[in-house]
Amino acid sequence: MGLIAMSERDLQRIEVLSKVVDGRMTIVSAAHVLGLSTRQVRRLLERIRTDGAASIRHKAIGRPSNNRISDGVRDYAVAVVRERYADFGPTLAAEKLAERDGLTVSRETLRKWMSKAGLWLSRKQRRSFHQPRLRREAYGELVQIDGSEHRWLSNRIPSVKLV
Repeated sequence: MGLIAMSERDLQRIEVLSKVVDGRMTIVSAAHVLGLSTRQVRRLLERIRTDGAASIRHKAIGRPSNNRISDGVRDYAVAVVRERYADFGPTLAAEKLAERDGLTVSRETLRKWMSKAGLWLSRKQRRSFHQPRLRREAYGELVQIDGSEHRWLSNRIPSVKLV
């Protein structure tokens, strides 16, 4: 038998249930620690006795969801977005897909598909970085000068430049 990946929760369950099997903990206290009913703890103990510790792991791990959208619908939606709505964001693209093409997909699902296809970048990924201004060698070295002519002193003297 190979390695089996388990979550922290599963490992904690195995540890507590092994204490129950060894007689160092009661079923009631194990149920309290695990946050389960005593019936569920007895059910888990029976699974450990028959199939071993690997049976504690959830059976659906690694399988695709039963509620997923088929690959054909995903490919069609991405193709339509690439062809007609390439410059749209996920929200507007989802609205246009529903309105014009009759394909109802949630904006989050469409956002994931567009990101995977390279049609959409998150705001963080789109952010451009500005190079910081280097510090000057001496204080006051960066002086701003206004070279435009203004009537600074009303009409008392002709226009002057501030330098």
